[in-house]
Amino acid sequence: MKITDIKVFTIHPGVGKNLMFVKIETDEGITGWGEAYTQSDRDASIEAHITELSRYLVDRDPFHIRHFTHIAYEDFATKRGAMDFHCAVSGLEIAMWDIVGKALGQPVYNLLGGPVRPRIKLYANGWSGAAESPDDYAGAAQAAVDDLGFTALKFDPFPGPWRLYPDHEELEKAAAIVGAVREAVGPRVELLIEVHRRLAPMNAIRVAKMIEPYRPYWFEEPCPAENLLAIKEVRDSTPIPVVTGEALYTRTEFREVLERRAVDIINPDICNTGGILELTHIAAMAEPYYVAVSPHGWNSTSVAAAAAVHASAVMPNFLIYEYALSVEPVSRDISSRYLKAEGGYIELPTEPGLGVELDEARLAKYPYKKFAPRPIRTVEDERRYD
Repeated sequence: MKITDIKVFTIHPGVGKNLMFVKIETDEGITGWGEAYTQSDRDASIEAHITELSRYLVDRDPFHIRHFTHIAYEDFATKRGAMDFHCAVSGLEIAMWDIVGKALGQPVYNLLGGPVRPRIKLYANGWSGAAESPDDYAGAAQAAVDDLGFTALKFDPFPGPWRLYPDHEELEKAAAIVGAVREAVGPRVELLIEVHRRLAPMNAIRVAKMIEPYRPYWFEEPCPAENLLAIKEVRDSTPIPVVTGEALYTRTEFREVLERRAVDIINPDICNTGGILELTHIAAMAEPYYVAVSPHGWNSTSVAAAAAVHASAVMPNFLIYEYALSVEPVSRDISSRYLKAEGGYIELPTEPGLGVELDEARLAKYPYKKFAPRPIRTVEDERRYD
């Protein structure tokens, strides 16, 4: 079997960010779907990487997954990786696994050693909408639990732009939001607190102490991921489990995280860290360090979620997967086969490959367009924060 063509479909879901899918075609008529992570204002560079990498993938055997990802880094990138490159590799790699599973008549998880669980636990993100006040968050959280059946909710309670040194009042408001959500949903719903790499250690520790009484499930990326000692300082100062990983790529960048035991949980993203095989390698590295794995999922709930389901199925140290509610309606609409979330879980699919399929006609309903410019701060805007 040989790869004959690669197509990229970048769609505009109307909320959040654009989504980018990869379709690989073969001379035997078997096709595979993949997905690349995207970030606002960086879609074009990621798509360009897929296009250029595709020149070296046509005429190759789609079974040669490990070799292609290896030479993509060594020969194509000449060992100069970056987010855009790793996103592109991930999208192509996932599509290759889909082809291999279909060719062999097996779900991908069976080709990775077989499942260690029958279903994948989910947490909901994107449920809070435009909530600003503690009462707004509390109402939205209650709806996510009562109406959608989720028992784990992630949210960023911090107001204003991402700053290392916010006013103490902002930390107090964040803590009040966490408290209001806890009161609304009760003690058995897990609360996953997102910090988005925004705080200096002293402020991360301050707010961690404020929210400890509400028993958060975790404290995600309290400090920039490039400074592991700062993250470890936070971890050593609070009993709340600390998470990092969505801005780290491949086994190489996770090595020091694990050696330093800087966090309790890692959250690599299957669509930017190298794909299915790389994610399972990272999980295997984490296992002897007693570090749990909760794959990041700010992607579609179709192809990306399916890929993460297969990888998570074979991880003994898997914890929970992120389910992006804001793009769920579009993800369903573009899919001719879809893995449905029910009661906060996705059951493992039994179909060959990933178990999902996209419909090109439905993709065409959401043509690519740029989002409006974001409100990125000017010098004068800083008056509000000094």
